[in-house]
Amino acid sequence: MPELLRDPVERALASAVAALSLSRGMFFAVSALYFTRGVGLSAATVGIGLTVAGGVGVLASYAGGRLSDRYGADRLQQWTLAASGASLLAYAFASDVVSFVLIAACVSATRGLQSTAQVTLLARWYVGPERVTVRARLRVVMNVFIGGGSLLAGLALMVDTTSAYRLTVVLVGAITFLGTLPLIGLRRRVAGLADRMDAGGGAATSVRGRSPLRDRTYVVSTILNAVLAIQFGLTSVGIPLWVADHTDAPTVVVSALLLVNTIYVALFQVRASRGAQNLRTAGQSVRRAGLFLLVACLLFASAGRLGAAAATAVLLLAALAASAAETKGEAGGWTMAFELADPARAGAYQGLSQTGYALAQMLSPTVVTTTAIDHGVPGWIALGALFAATGTATAVVANHAASRRGEYQAPVGGTPVA
Repeated sequence: MPELLRDPVERALASAVAALSLSRGMFFAVSALYFTRGVGLSAATVGIGLTVAGGVGVLASYAGGRLSDRYGADRLQQWTLAASGASLLAYAFASDVVSFVLIAACVSATRGLQSTAQVTLLARWYVGPERVTVRARLRVVMNVFIGGGSLLAGLALMVDTTSAYRLTVVLVGAITFLGTLPLIGLRRRVAGLADRMDAGGGAATSVRGRSPLRDRTYVVSTILNAVLAIQFGLTSVGIPLWVADHTDAPTVVVSALLLVNTIYVALFQVRASRGAQNLRTAGQSVRRAGLFLLVACLLFASAGRLGAAAATAVLLLAALAASAAETKGEAGGWTMAFELADPARAGAYQGLSQTGYALAQMLSPTVVTTTAIDHGVPGWIALGALFAATGTATAVVANHAASRRGEYQAPVGGTPVA
């Protein structure tokens, strides 16, 4: 990816994201087994503890915006990445429910702060469509390294001992901590970075700029994009449970579907970002994402009534539709989060946007299981209809905001103008 070599900020962020994602992929693969076998917790306790921690992460995502405005997004990114590494490392010493919940809350909090700081850094350092393009490239890095981390964790899964899982958790913390190294001294290496990061800092934030909570358009956009982000619950919960328990397709198909998603995002996320570079095209992208999700949900539902071979083929088509929805929905949502924000309060606005995503991550497993998994075909149809309606409503909001700004869509072959 030669573009990464041109800009020192993007290069540093890409290195940090690579380390964080590699460790995250390793952790995802072994965490459930480590918590149940290594720490000795029941599956129900783990679920409840992670839900509580998720709530802490939601609050931290919002607070991260205001902290980024006050102390600088680059500094907060570095501090919280180091804290995240230390928190993950602490899992190796968890011994009971209390310690597990406290550590999980710290992990979730630092992750929420770090995520908001990263997006705020993009909002302050880059301008216009470049922000979305860079974020798309970073997401490709994230997906690839999460996949690599999952493969590395396969070694621990092969050994299948508590010691192997605990060692993996230690490595997860160490690798996450190493992700801070590319960010150290970034202000000294990049001319003008400090001025951009501190543009909204200090006491000025209390009097300058509009609160995102009073910006009705931004709040509505955040809510709608959060509803669409429930789609990630399909990948993490819905697809594995549906394939294993409700279709005749072999369970190994789950891995193939996840691989399809990883490859698709790596190949097409940047391209999708180029099709969502102003508010109108962003709204169109999100609307298409909602329709793709409707198609995906209908295909997933139909797979439950087919034989093994046909179900496998339909599931692969559904995974492609869901992956297309993911790339288009993310690109459109990112553009709206950047373009609708008040530049004077970049951190506060991005904090609200990231809070929406954090809420979606926390609630999506429950939403997916109580619709598609518990109610089968009717549940899948309801879920797909929700996504399609949300995508359409998001496009309406984007078009309304674009009209107020006087933004218009250039003819085919031209350049969109705002």
